Amino acid sequence: MTHVLEFISLGISLIAGVIIIYGVVIAIIRVAQEEWGQFEAGNDKLFNFEKIRYSLGSHLLLGIEFLIAADIMRTIVTPTLEQLAILGGLVIIRTILSYVLENEIKSQKSD
Repeated sequence: MTHVLEFISLGISLIAGVIIIYGVVIAIIRVAQEEWGQFEAGNDKLFNFEKIRYSLGSHLLLGIEFLIAADIMRTIVTPTLEQLAILGGLVIIRTILSYVLENEIKSQKSD
């Protein structure tokens, strides 16, 4: 049973990584497209990064949520005091990151 939970936890972590990498790649492609479009048009104005930041922030937030779920699964497999302390620290850090990212995304939506 523990091997199955470890495998599931690894799968969730990999999904989180894929989500984050996908978001970063999409953001890089969009920035490159915008820059290239402005270069071809001879436009020196800065373009609005808000949509790109919103999309990247959404992917990061979703990836963090998946990572928290994977950490919880790992702790179920090996519930030592050390693992619980590590999980607590990781959840606190990731929750703070999630909160900050979510507020950033909400502020971008309302602008």
